[in-house]
Amino acid sequence: MSASLALVAENQKPQAQFDAEVVVLKFGSSVLKSPADAPAVASEIYSHVRRGRKVVAVVSALAGETDKLLSEARALGLDHDNELLPAYVVLGEERAAALVAIACDRVGLDAVGLSVQQLGISAEGPSQHARPVALKNNKLREALAHHEVVVVPGFGAVRDCGRVALLGRGGSDLSAVVLAAELGLDKVRLVKDVDGLYDRDPASASGNPQRYRRASWETARQLGGALVQHDAIDLAEASNVCIEVAALGRAEGTVVGHHNAPPGPVGAEAPLKVVVAGCGVVGGGLLSRLLWEDGFEVVGVLVRDPFKRRDVDAPAELFSNDVDALLAKKPDLVIEALSEGEAGHDLIRRALAQGVDVVSANKQAVALDPAGLQKLASENGARVAWSASVGGGSPMIETLRAARAAGPVAGFEAVLNGTVNFMLQRLGEGADFADALADARAAGFAEEDPSSDLEGRDAAAKVKLLSYEAFGKVPNEVPCDALSAQTKVGASPVRQIGACFDKAGHLDASVSLNDALEDALFQSLNGERNALKVFGADGRVWACKGRGAGRWATTESVLADVADIVRARRAAVELV
Repeated sequence: MSASLALVAENQKPQAQFDAEVVVLKFGSSVLKSPADAPAVASEIYSHVRRGRKVVAVVSALAGETDKLLSEARALGLDHDNELLPAYVVLGEERAAALVAIACDRVGLDAVGLSVQQLGISAEGPSQHARPVALKNNKLREALAHHEVVVVPGFGAVRDCGRVALLGRGGSDLSAVVLAAELGLDKVRLVKDVDGLYDRDPASASGNPQRYRRASWETARQLGGALVQHDAIDLAEASNVCIEVAALGRAEGTVVGHHNAPPGPVGAEAPLKVVVAGCGVVGGGLLSRLLWEDGFEVVGVLVRDPFKRRDVDAPAELFSNDVDALLAKKPDLVIEALSEGEAGHDLIRRALAQGVDVVSANKQAVALDPAGLQKLASENGARVAWSASVGGGSPMIETLRAARAAGPVAGFEAVLNGTVNFMLQRLGEGADFADALADARAAGFAEEDPSSDLEGRDAAAKVKLLSYEAFGKVPNEVPCDALSAQTKVGASPVRQIGACFDKAGHLDASVSLNDALEDALFQSLNGERNALKVFGADGRVWACKGRGAGRWATTESVLADVADIVRARRAAVELV
C-alpha cells in the first residue's frame, strides 16, 4: 500500500478525543534560524494555547545545521547511502525541538519534547528519501493528553528495521501533514518567513506581487517552489488536509486546498510605534523583545530616572520621565507596566483619551475601574487589553471569558500570586521567612517592596479583575489573609486562594491562606505557578495553569495581547 493510501485509510477514523482543540504548527529553518529565534516561536505557540488549544509543534533543524551534520558525518567516511547517516542528521531537528520546548517552558507553557524514535512515524523506501506510512505508536497522543504543547522533530521517521530514515529535503512539511492526518485534523499550519503563497516571488519580483487567499493543490505545486514540499502537497490532497501557509504573528495567509481564489495585493505595513511604560521585570523583558522584532518601533520608555543603569541594552535617548513628551510622539500603542496603580491608571486613561491603544500588565491600575477603561476606549476608537495583569503566563482572563460565553458563571477559585506560592513552598520545605523572601527576590518574583504580595492586595486586585470578567462587576471588598513570619506552614501544602462566588446577586470574595486543600490542581502547584478553576452555573468546570510570576511568563502574556491588537488594527484597515 502506498504512503498516501495508508494514511487516508487511517484518517477515516474520527479525530482523536482530547480535552481541547488540537492544532499542528510547523516551523522551518526560515523562521528558526538560531537559538535566538526560539522565543518568537514560543510566542506563536502561546497565542494558540491562550485560546484553549493544544499544540503539536513540528520543527526543522536550525539554519545550516543539516548541512553541517552531513559534512561532519561524511568527513568520517559515511557516504550518502550509509544506513547510519540519518540517525546522525536528525539530531539537528531533535536539538531544535528541545530548544523550542525549553523556550515554551520559560514562558510557562506545559511543554514536552519527543525524539524521532519516540514519535514513531513509520516509513519505507530509501533511507535518505523515505515515504511515511503511518504513526505506529501512541506516544504523541499520550503526550497530548497530559501536556499543552508537544514539540517534535520533523524530517525523520523510523523504518521497520528500527533504523531512522529521512523524508527528503523539506521533509518537516511532510511530517506535519502526516501528524495532522493521523490526528484526524482537517488542516495544518506551516509557519514560514513569508505570509502566504504569491503569484511571483515577493522578495525579488518587480511590480506588485499578489498573494493568494486560497490556492488549489495544483496552483501550490506550480508556484510553491521551495515554500511547500511537493510530497507534502500530494499527501495533504490525498488525506484531505488543507495546508495553511502563514508568517509568524499573522492570522491571515494562504489556504491550500481544493479551491482557488484570485490573488490580491498586500499593502506594506509601517512599524507599530510603541511607548513602553516601566522598565522593571516586565517592562525590561518587553524591551528586550520589541527592540529586535520586526513590525515594532519603540519610540520611548517611561521611567522615574532616565539615567539609572538597567539590565536591558537599549538606546539611552529612549528613556524619559516626561509623559507629555512621550505621548506627543503619537504612538500607536502604549504598553503599561508601571509598579504603581494610580500612576498606571492615569497613564492608561490619558492614552485612551487620545485614541491610543493600550496593553497593561498592571493589575492595580486596571482594577481601579475596568468598566470605565473599556468605556473610555470605546468612546475614542481605541482598544485596551490586560490579560497579563492576572496570572502571568496563565491565560486566566481568556479562560473566564470562554466560560462566561458558554453560560452563567457561579464562581471561581485561583492561586493568583506567584511570589506567595513560591514562598509558601520554600516555607513548607523548612526555610525561614527571611530566606524564603530573599529566594523569591533572587528568582525575580518579589519586588523590593513585597508588601502588596504578602498582604494579599496583589491577589485581591486580581480577584476584582476576574470578578469583572465573570460577573460584569467587582466586589465591594476582598478580605485578605497576610503572609508573615508568624504564618505557620506545616506538612500539608498551604496555598493563597483568591475566590469569588455569586450568592444571590451578592459577590462573596476573599483571599485566604488555605492549609486544607483537597483540589489536586492547587495541591500540585510548585514554585511560582498559578492556576484557576471556573465553576459554571450548569456544573461545568474550566481550568488553566501556568507560571504566575517572572519576567518571561508575564512578557509573553503582554505580547499576546499586543498581537491581538495588531490583528484587530489590520482587520479594521481591511474594512475601510
